[in-house]
Amino acid sequence: MSYAVAYWCVLIIAVLPYVWTSVAKSAAGKRYDNRNPRTWQAQQDNPRSQWAHAAQLNGFEAFPLIAAGVLMAQVAGVSASVAATLALVILAARIAHGLAYIAGLASLRSLVWFIGFGCTVALMVLAALHVA
Repeated sequence: MSYAVAYWCVLIIAVLPYVWTSVAKSAAGKRYDNRNPRTWQAQQDNPRSQWAHAAQLNGFEAFPLIAAGVLMAQVAGVSASVAATLALVILAARIAHGLAYIAGLASLRSLVWFIGFGCTVALMVLAALHVA
């Protein structure tokens, strides 16, 4: 595998929050107000809409570390196959995280979050060890 695989994973992970926000809008069951979207979302009482919105926010929060981990690994010369494998696991975990969040499966959501976070930290640690 090459770093292209890891880069594609980063791109997909960057787009995932927009998928979750579209679920939040459609799950609300109310006409979306594009003039004031944050107030509109804050007023939603549908749990699925709230959970999808929370998944969106978490996706945006997680993205910088994931992107940094992949870039650090490449710059440090970590094996492309190792970085690509970890990026694929992170991608799977981020998808599972969003789906579990939207489904209201809190324990599963936390588990896959930890898996993704652990792989992100692993990329950074491998990069640090590789240049040491």
